[in-house]
Amino acid sequence: MHLSRRALMTGLGTVAVSTRAGSALAAPRHVAPERLARDENYWATVAGQFRVSTEFVNLENGYYGVMPEPVRRAYHRAVDHLNERSSHLLRTTYKAQADQVRRRIATMLGVDMTEIALTRGGTEALQNLITGYRRLRPGDAVMYADLDYHSGQYAMNWLRERRSVRVERLIIPEPATRQTVLDAYARALRDHPRVRLLLLSHMNNRTGLVTPVKEITAMARRRGVDVIVDAAHSWGQLDFTMADLGAEFAVFSLHKWMGLPLGAGFLYIGRSRLADIDLAFADETYPADDIRSRVHSGTMNVAPILAADAALDFHDSLGAPAKQARLRYLRDRWVHQLRGTPGLQILTPEDPAMYGAITAFRIAGRTSEADNVALADQLMNRHRIFTVRRGGLSGGDCVRVTPALFTTTDDVDRLVAAIRDVAHRMRR
Repeated sequence: MHLSRRALMTGLGTVAVSTRAGSALAAPRHVAPERLARDENYWATVAGQFRVSTEFVNLENGYYGVMPEPVRRAYHRAVDHLNERSSHLLRTTYKAQADQVRRRIATMLGVDMTEIALTRGGTEALQNLITGYRRLRPGDAVMYADLDYHSGQYAMNWLRERRSVRVERLIIPEPATRQTVLDAYARALRDHPRVRLLLLSHMNNRTGLVTPVKEITAMARRRGVDVIVDAAHSWGQLDFTMADLGAEFAVFSLHKWMGLPLGAGFLYIGRSRLADIDLAFADETYPADDIRSRVHSGTMNVAPILAADAALDFHDSLGAPAKQARLRYLRDRWVHQLRGTPGLQILTPEDPAMYGAITAFRIAGRTSEADNVALADQLMNRHRIFTVRRGGLSGGDCVRVTPALFTTTDDVDRLVAAIRDVAHRMRR
């Protein structure tokens, strides 16, 4: 039986809610993830755990991931608890609770807790690693790609004046394939032998392209280049561990695809490389051999961290393989219906290893910011579908589409009809 979004919302309180193993939400481990991805009854139950607006279809879920209900309730309890206990909580039990979250994250990533430091988000983590990187000398160079996160690009540009280094920019080819991406990085590293630091997106926030990080990191290492991997969008959306990235430095978000409240992320520094990142503002709160000395956020809202167990429980109940398969299935459902549409350009390849939920598109010849703002506006105003224009691509601006776990097949089918309508109007 297919349930409408409104029916799911109405029945929210009646759905069994427990994110522990054996709950109604637990993905059946005997069912292959790709098969489970097509089980609309199961995903209707999952969707019932999200409170979302019925006024529009939200296909812009890359900015911030909606908290599922168990997490929202845990967050509200955490806010109340923090408000009641105040400084007593912060000075007594909080650090132990934060360490427990670090321990769980580390286990999921296959690393040690001492290699994880909590931050207020992926951006803070990225800025701390880039600006704190100690191995640059005047005359060296750093490099990023056109598809890398804008805040990461800004931080790399900041190094130009502060470290007297050159900043090099490479272009990810369109259309991209695994080999053309590898070739682009190999060529850029060969042509710029002074590069010592490379920013590398696992999944970029513009088109959703997933790069072969492990191969590129190994390629860079052979040339004496360190890599900072931006995994803010991929963790919780894709199924991987740090071993799959092969990197010594990486940043992650917890409020995108792991479902924590806004204001949570973390950074990873391999144990043997801690000394290559400066203490944050000469921090003396922690010893220099403690990774937490590489983050100094001041007095921050700790309620998101206090709610982390509920979010990690929810993720574990579904399982990373099932989440990945469902999100790819939703992406495939709209992309495959639109492939071959005259004048429509899909900006991620068909290789499943190179995408997750996020995919962007543009209309041929409509590459300006104004064109793509207008396209997204038409999708919203004419069809009540919320997407977002993305810029910074060398090939021109685009519109990003990002389904979530609460997205239905009806939602993406509605998107297909809407894009066909808007594309036809804009081609006339």
